[in-house]
Amino acid sequence: MKLIIAYVRPEALQNIKCKLFARDIFSMSITNVLGAGQQKGYTEVYRGIQTEVNLLKKLRIEIGINESRVDEAIEAICEGARSGNAGDGVVFVVDVAKGLRIRTGEAL
Repeated sequence: MKLIIAYVRPEALQNIKCKLFARDIFSMSITNVLGAGQQKGYTEVYRGIQTEVNLLKKLRIEIGINESRVDEAIEAICEGARSGNAGDGVVFVVDVAKGLRIRTGEAL
């Protein structure tokens, strides 16, 4: 079993969900996060004061999935999130040592 962790732009979520649902991947967790990467933020003026915004709003998507389906899940996330601009996001795949369904006690 693997855990896919993706950091993406918030506006890409709907497109990513459509791509995942088309591949029958429905289980996921979404978290709002702040982060900095190659995008490097931007500068804005608020009430006459110039402010540098380094931490940008992103979404963290977590998907626990069988190893046989990892590549199609990554492909769906990348297709849904890709705009061709810096800040599209990043995907990590982590080994999961053990998983357990609470309701039934079934090992995942």
